[in-house]
Amino acid sequence: MTRLEDPVAARLATLPRGYCEGMFEGRRWGVTVKGSDDGRRWWIWGEELGGPDRISGNLYVLDGGRALLKPCEMPEAKVRAFVLGYEPEGA
Repeated sequence: MTRLEDPVAARLATLPRGYCEGMFEGRRWGVTVKGSDDGRRWWIWGEELGGPDRISGNLYVLDGGRALLKPCEMPEAKVRAFVLGYEPEGA
């Protein structure tokens, strides 16, 4: 497996696949993470439970472990901060 140089790509690889709930910045979230079998494509969607906030993005692992993050209609910094700070239940 390719060593993931990007901290967001490395973090996505450790998050539970499928739906789980957890915390980000003191708020509860429901998050779905999907990844391709080869670990080169990731998708994340999250909704603040009981609140209006959302998070969505796709990440592509390029040759050499570099990553390309493509947020969906929101700033890249928002998606990066969420992925790095989100704590799923039972972690």
